[in-house]
Amino acid sequence: MSADPLELDAETMRRLGYRVVDLLVDRIAGLAGEPAWRGGKREELQRRLERPAPELPVDFDEILDELTADVLPLAARVDHPRFMAFVPGSPTWPGVLADFMAGGYNIFQGTWLGSAGPSAVELVVLDWFREWLRLPLSAGGLFLSGGSAANLTALACARLDRYGGHDRSAVIYLSEECHSSVERAARILGFHPDQIRVLPTDDSDRIRLDALRSAVDTDKAADRTPFLIVANAGSTSTGAVDPLPELAEFCRANRLWLHVDAAYGGFAVLTERGRAMLAGLEEADSITLDPHKLLYQPFEAGCLLVRDVALLERAFRVMPVYLQDAAVGGAERRALSTPTGGDGINFGDRGLQLSRSARALKVWVSIQYFGLDRFRTVIDRTMQLADHAERWIRASSELELVTPASFGVVCFRREAGGDDAQSERANSALVKALAESGEGLISSTRRGDRYALRLCILSHRTRAEDVDRVLHWLERTPIPDQRDTRR
Repeated sequence: MSADPLELDAETMRRLGYRVVDLLVDRIAGLAGEPAWRGGKREELQRRLERPAPELPVDFDEILDELTADVLPLAARVDHPRFMAFVPGSPTWPGVLADFMAGGYNIFQGTWLGSAGPSAVELVVLDWFREWLRLPLSAGGLFLSGGSAANLTALACARLDRYGGHDRSAVIYLSEECHSSVERAARILGFHPDQIRVLPTDDSDRIRLDALRSAVDTDKAADRTPFLIVANAGSTSTGAVDPLPELAEFCRANRLWLHVDAAYGGFAVLTERGRAMLAGLEEADSITLDPHKLLYQPFEAGCLLVRDVALLERAFRVMPVYLQDAAVGGAERRALSTPTGGDGINFGDRGLQLSRSARALKVWVSIQYFGLDRFRTVIDRTMQLADHAERWIRASSELELVTPASFGVVCFRREAGGDDAQSERANSALVKALAESGEGLISSTRRGDRYALRLCILSHRTRAEDVDRVLHWLERTPIPDQRDTRR
């Protein structure tokens, strides 16, 4: 044993690394031939995996064998070409390698002192995003774990900017199509249920402006303070886009903060069609983005952009004495600033995390390796495939369209006869049976009180034949015995 009990020699590190790379490449190369989903029962998995932590080393090959038999395959393959449930994630290989390098370099990117190079890369990537969204030069932000963390950070920043803390009279407005993370963020920040207005949507699943105006007027008359509106730019359930130009105008007139959750659809601005769908996004005060969705990066990669990035630092910067060597910029901080801190950016001053990895590195590597034009091609193709699915459903005598294609989402259901309850049981049985068949995976949602099948096409691996294969299965497979279905 070496003097360092946790160190490996160079040859051993290479051997283990090559084993892992070969494992990942073989997995990706054979992905289309695998089922889109495999699950496992908790009691069975615990029986296989539960044991005391070993006191002595276990051979790496033995560890890999157990991982590839009992752990890693028992999951949804979210990068599978026929995984069309929830919001798929389909990372590029250069992005995966960049994450590997970030882990291997063990990057701490909370301060400029700790990671000048990776922090500079994050600034570059954030500026790419700012330019794509046509935000002003004052805009900036940070990378986070995902859209949930970005929504929470945005609400916290907006509240501190407007009130300096919590205000019991402040009211948040959102539509019934809003992502659950928004309500969760408001709850975490101490907003009571009576400070959150969930508003109805129109026939296109967009927030109703008349309902919003009425709610704001009612709150003003009751001496409450209208504070913030959350708009969707590609809702998770149906892909809906709220009327962003009209919402921006309303917010300016009423001094409301406009936060746009563009976690799903935001990067569609790279295409001509997507930019037209997202007109008005550039007027937002803050925007949530998820590069691990429509920019094809490995989990985790979320992002928040704020129109005035200085507001983020005012909201989150705390400078304890034990970090004084890492202080950067600003006249008010010069007393603590040292030459090692310099004039860089401490991303720990812009959000909740001090300890954070280099999440922007994978975006930087991927965009440079492929070039933006290839990303535009793939984003356009996902929308075209959703259009293709909509045409199939409209032409089918067995399937009924519930919502038209928006970005990559199409909602529909199988005609099963009977009342709504019987139809729901039948369609729910189909979702379960499709998953168990290995042919593909879709999810479900509701449009009002109606149960609907939900197809979400996002993977860069998905082709028209994959969409056809899943729709043909849903159209032609006999509806399973519903007595075995759990709602």
